[in-house]
Amino acid sequence: MKNFLKNYGFILSMLLGVIGGCILGALFPAVKDAEGNIIEAGATILEPLGTVFINLMFCIVVPMVFCSICSAIANMDSMQKAGKIMGVTLVTFLVTAGIAAVIMYVICLAFPLVQGQYEVVEGTVGKTLGLGDMIINFFTKPDFYELLSRKAILPLIIFAILCGFGIQMAGGKETMTAKLLADITNCIMKVVKIITYYAPIGFFGFFATLVATYGPELIGDYSRTLIIYYAVCFIYMLLSFPLYAWFGGGKQGPKVMFRHLFKPAAVSFGTCSSVATIPTNMEAAEDTGISKDISDIVLPLGATMHMDGSAMAAIVKVAFIFGIFGKDFGTWEAVLAIIVAVFSSVAMSGIPGGGGTGELVLCTIFFPEDMAIAYPIAIALGNLVDPPATMVNAAGDYVVSFIVARFVDGKNWLENALAAKK
Repeated sequence: MKNFLKNYGFILSMLLGVIGGCILGALFPAVKDAEGNIIEAGATILEPLGTVFINLMFCIVVPMVFCSICSAIANMDSMQKAGKIMGVTLVTFLVTAGIAAVIMYVICLAFPLVQGQYEVVEGTVGKTLGLGDMIINFFTKPDFYELLSRKAILPLIIFAILCGFGIQMAGGKETMTAKLLADITNCIMKVVKIITYYAPIGFFGFFATLVATYGPELIGDYSRTLIIYYAVCFIYMLLSFPLYAWFGGGKQGPKVMFRHLFKPAAVSFGTCSSVATIPTNMEAAEDTGISKDISDIVLPLGATMHMDGSAMAAIVKVAFIFGIFGKDFGTWEAVLAIIVAVFSSVAMSGIPGGGGTGELVLCTIFFPEDMAIAYPIAIALGNLVDPPATMVNAAGDYVVSFIVARFVDGKNWLENALAAKK
């Protein structure tokens, strides 16, 4: 029992936090008026408990992302290795996102999300950015201080990569800067460990608020779509993740992967943020034996660019709204939805709920004449599918690192790592 609690006690405490929060939220739901505004708080008064955990993670993740990426590149033996890691990582992201989206499209064809008539309510639509502005905002910021925010994770990653290569050109791991960055990264990870101890309380508050706020929607008109989406997400993890782990780590890959998967999955499901899950993913990667050269690049990149869950969510949103309007969701629409999902979500994936940017872009492209109706539906659906979508995105970052490790460190990397531990 002592060994069991030592190995699984923290995981069980997180589960208890999730279950307890859901029960409390169901017992004390928030009361809303006709316009959807909360007039009686119910269990949503516990929201600060969850917000504290998310904010702590956000505060530590910005310096951690910069230091870990910059340090990883600066301390490598060569720039060629860093380039190889990033190349393999990006190709793997695209392949797994495509597989996930195709699976969801087939499911939507087999099980139509909307049946019969559906009542929709008009809403307001904000202004959308042009393609040029989107590219600029995705990859750059005009002032340095704007990089010091979770809302600019992708520009921060690009700046960190440039700094890492700059340090390589100046002498690499022999420079004082490279050694300092490595030491700072190590200290930051210890801070992350301290913050993680608060996770069960944060989960309790977060899920109490989630169920209290969206309880009626969870059992109302959206229930069929949510049941299908949640089921597909968990099935996708149980079937595809072991295959990815086996391909990347050999016959021992799935067993090792499942041993470390729960914690990143729970944190991402509980925070609805891939960025907030980076520290937990790094802990899991380190315990697995994945080299820091790989994890320090793959996991921060994955938080903004690995979008398996979001690609599936985009398919669901478009298929759902197509069903409402009585339109056919064909192959071309599915391909376009996948492309739009990746590029519209890439800069917003680290923020809970995504700010509606992905939904706005999808509706602009697919429903330009019915934006006032389609956008509120997409927003509501997006909020409800956000937890499992983020879980697939963020937990998948850890699994993808197995594949990258195979191509960078050789197909026997996991066997060597396990032997080194013994």
